[in-house]
Amino acid sequence: MRKVLLMFLAMTTLGLVSCNSNDDENGIVIEGITITDDVDCCTAEEALQVYKFIQTVHILPELSIEVDGLYNVWAYAKSDTFHTGYNEIYFVATKKVTGNYIKNFDIKNLTPLMHMVKMDMYHSAPASEGVESFNDNYLAVRRGWVSFVMPTSQAGDWVLSYEVEVLGSTAQVEPAAITVDALPEGQAWVKSFKIDGKPYYLSVVNPIDFQTGVNTIQAYVSVQGENRELPYGAADETFTIEIDPRMPDMGNHTSPDNVALTKQTSGVYQGTVNLTMTGLWRIHLTVRDSQGNVVAGGDDLDNGYSSLYWDVTI
Repeated sequence: MRKVLLMFLAMTTLGLVSCNSNDDENGIVIEGITITDDVDCCTAEEALQVYKFIQTVHILPELSIEVDGLYNVWAYAKSDTFHTGYNEIYFVATKKVTGNYIKNFDIKNLTPLMHMVKMDMYHSAPASEGVESFNDNYLAVRRGWVSFVMPTSQAGDWVLSYEVEVLGSTAQVEPAAITVDALPEGQAWVKSFKIDGKPYYLSVVNPIDFQTGVNTIQAYVSVQGENRELPYGAADETFTIEIDPRMPDMGNHTSPDNVALTKQTSGVYQGTVNLTMTGLWRIHLTVRDSQGNVVAGGDDLDNGYSSLYWDVTI
């Protein structure tokens, strides 16, 4: 931890953490450092876009690492702690001497692990099986995700680890202690169900970004393997996730123009949800297999809807 904090302070001193930028005839100057076109990354303008992006997220020093004394790999998130449910993690690699961003790097085996103290046992959580560049402007930024199934508490604590490769050099981030906060009361962004005794998890993507009106809704379906200490990867099966959003505080009224989530080529499930007003929405879920059979939810309980749902407030 001391080494990582020193790396972070050094980066701050170089002006790559908080500074203004301006054009220079030989590149783009960021607080005294000239970022030029770099064959290992991108154009100077693309590098500037990456720099601007990382000003919008929080650095995670405990998950950042130096690689072979040549490179730094920095981890970022939308806040300085994680929360129950879906969390995105961003990674950026830089050259240690020049500070230039590096496009050719990879993050593997992103592994969350919780130690259940009283039972002295361990379990993992749903996580992306790799990382990706998520925007043409951010070719030097990788994005992965973890969906934590429970918060840090006296009952258990979380660590997170991963492997990195940068221009042929490799390093391992050993399990680092992290904090996973509980969601605000009444929120539920990850739910589980079983098929033939096998646990599956439904993680809704960034529901905090939902707004009044029609929203694209995305989710991942993950499955726990035989070794529950390994990350829960994407389910091989193809499902359809039907949604019925209701407002429990407003007479359980629904909304029109909702579209079921279906599996995309990227593996994410995507549909449309119409949230017609602010407040608490309970998005009831019915999961069907490829033959159309209901395998979870849609069980028509006494309240008339489903025992499988996400709770989201806008």
